[in-house]
Amino acid sequence: MKLEELREIFDHQQRVDVDYPDIQREDGPLTVRHINLRPAERGFVIYSRLDESNADAAIEAEIARFRAAGQDFTWKVYDHDTPPDLKARLTTRGFSAQELEAVLVLDMDSAPPAFFHPPAQTARRLSDPEAVLAAFEAVEVPVWQDEGMRELGALLVDEMLANPQELSFFAVYAQEQPVSLAWIRYHPGTQFASLWGGSTLEAYRGQGAYQALLAARAIEARQRGARFLTVDASPMSEPILLRRGFQPISRAQDFEYTFEAGPV
Repeated sequence: MKLEELREIFDHQQRVDVDYPDIQREDGPLTVRHINLRPAERGFVIYSRLDESNADAAIEAEIARFRAAGQDFTWKVYDHDTPPDLKARLTTRGFSAQELEAVLVLDMDSAPPAFFHPPAQTARRLSDPEAVLAAFEAVEVPVWQDEGMRELGALLVDEMLANPQELSFFAVYAQEQPVSLAWIRYHPGTQFASLWGGSTLEAYRGQGAYQALLAARAIEARQRGARFLTVDASPMSEPILLRRGFQPISRAQDFEYTFEAGPV
């Protein structure tokens, strides 16, 4: 599939029409915004149809809308978004740029059979909430040195319980302890499943854990009828995914806006 065609499908299904649990999607003439219905969580803008004549006004409109909604927000910019200086305009208006990530997509219809064969390491699917929380505690908290990962784990467990067909967790174990963790999100009404996580404890890196998690999620996604896998890849995971057949379609960067005295 040509890059332009794949990017068009991605934009339509993963940015324009995508829905998330506990999120109110507002599709306007210039932007697609998502108002977060969870208390104290950020909203976000993931798609825009802007040009040089309306970009600044659209930015001001989003700030006003999220101020009225009572929440900080993130504007996710892709390299193929317009106008070309959108990132500079956001920065000038007070947005804070985050890490740049590669946006990769795999068309599973074109993936070699070996892609779906897990390596020596095997991943377990986690359906027990306590097992998911224990994996976050054992893997995500020490890898990221961030106590907030516990809160993320709790939020995702709540989401899994409310929408079990839209979120699956997988972990790799050593001596019956989780050493690597990842999850996959399904998007009803689209051909996509998105990959998240993939953290591995330092002592167990380079032993096939990431590839095992990738294979397990791909197998389940194909069984559920998804055609495409997508991931915002960090510099560490990007080379692995490219070797496994993923195709770069863009780069994405979050720009965060935080109201100084609170949004209201």
